[in-house]
Amino acid sequence: MNSVVVIPARMASTRLPGKPLADIHGRPMIAWVVDLAHAANAGPVLVAAAEEEVAEAALKAGAHVSLTDPDLPSGSDRVHAALEAFDPGRRFDVAVNLQGDMPTMRAEDVARALAALKPGADIATLVSPSSDEAERANSNVVKAIRAADGRCLAFTRAPAPWGEGPIERHVGIYVYRREALARFVAAPPSPLELREKLEQLRALEMGMTIYADSIADFPKGVDSPPDLEAARAALAAFT
Repeated sequence: MNSVVVIPARMASTRLPGKPLADIHGRPMIAWVVDLAHAANAGPVLVAAAEEEVAEAALKAGAHVSLTDPDLPSGSDRVHAALEAFDPGRRFDVAVNLQGDMPTMRAEDVARALAALKPGADIATLVSPSSDEAERANSNVVKAIRAADGRCLAFTRAPAPWGEGPIERHVGIYVYRREALARFVAAPPSPLELREKLEQLRALEMGMTIYADSIADFPKGVDSPPDLEAARAALAAFT
């Protein structure tokens, strides 16, 4: 398995415009994500940048960069486009899709997601348990439902599974076999994907196999000004 970490990043965030360049203790957010990607030792780090200014910041942080069409519909599409431009000879057969707005994720958890790509799996990801009833009811908290061996059966915004016990929150990182990524982005959005606004449901509806490992901490993405302040507080110890 020969992997590469690809970080999709674009400026056009609805709730936090200019997000990749948001200042965190004197450095842009994308630089923090590049650092953690390097620390994961999961292969070269490639930023799929939708704008020149993001590309410049990523290069300064020590990443490879591929400029992608800002009109691509999803992060997965940007990852695929960047990887095809970066590696036309197909040296890398696994792509780690690390979100550009998750600067507080731990490097060891990136490596853990990569290790979750079992033989026979098309995609791997992470989950984190929670017994918080507010999170169970929150539609912005995506829940994963897994079999005992870690195979993902469903993802939903609804309170699930039913009954006593914790939920498992989905952590937004994906590890794709390259062939699976190509098939995924070539397929149209699926009915459940459109209904729940969760692109991982497309993979399940296509018959792909997704495995997930569990981590204790839940690295929340930066989607709003309060999230940015929380990230600054969490990363203060590293300045």
